[in-house]
Formats: sequence, structure tokens, C-alpha cells
Amino acid sequence: MGDIYDFTAKTIDGADASLGDYRGKVLLIVNTASKCGFTPQYEGLEKLHEAYADRGLAVLGFPCNQFGAQEPGDAAEIANFCTLRYDVKFPMFAKIDVNGNHAHPLYKYLKKQQKGLLGTEGIKWNFTKFLVDRQGQVVDRFAPTTKPEDMRRAIEKLL
Repeated sequence: MGDIYDFTAKTIDGADASLGDYRGKVLLIVNTASKCGFTPQYEGLEKLHEAYADRGLAVLGFPCNQFGAQEPGDAAEIANFCTLRYDVKFPMFAKIDVNGNHAHPLYKYLKKQQKGLLGTEGIKWNFTKFLVDRQGQVVDRFAPTTKPEDMRRAIEKLL
């Protein structure tokens, strides 16, 4: 793969989507879960989406069940939860793996571009966040404990 725009993923409703559709935007890519201590971050992610979408930010949510089985639902249940509980309007994608042999190619790429603590690649938990600039470069990686509102300055620099 040449860059982030070469990847495709299934949307939460099962359609194929190209990340090329987001060319020229700042991306915040997050692995999410509905039954996690960090799940309330959906609210902050949606606030970022509402505040910056018109300036070129796209928040992309990728549900994952690899951490404590905290995303057990199917696509319809996940979509329902996100809409009813947090009024999520940013794009959500189909459930994926972010680590291991079955990790989605996008996440393999993201982890190589921005390593975690002490140079590790593996995603440690739900709500790890990757920030991608308008040229498709993965410029930062944020821990699950980083609240969405604490990323505003980094996002604004790229918009």
C-alpha cells in the first residue's frame, strides 16, 4: 500500500468505502467499543466532528471486540447504540480486528506509521486514536486515556 488513501473498509451498514473519499481532509481514526470505560468518549468525538467537520475534519470510528470483549454486538446493535446513546453522526465502520493475524490492513499501516509507547506497534486498548494530516500522513497517535477535547490543539494545527 502506498498511502492511507489506498485502503478500503466496510461501513457499519456493509457498503465498501474507500479512504480515498477522505483525500484532503484531516482524519481522526479511532477503534471504539460500546461497553468500555472509555465509551463516553463517543460524546467528545462527536463534539469534535460537529466543531470541525466544516473545516475538513473527518472522525472515523472502527468498532473492535479485541479488548475485554467490550464490543460484542453486531453492526445493527453497534449503530443503534451509537445513534441512540451518543447521537453519533460521524462515519462508523464495520467491526474489525486491530491486532493479530486478522488485523485490518488499515490498522497494520497506522501502527507502522505511528508507534506507541516505547516503540511498540500493538494497540493497547479501545479508543486509541490516530491523527492523519490533509496529505494522508499519520502524524500522531493518542492513548485511550487521551480525551477527545485534549486533541483540539493538534487538530486545529492541521486544519
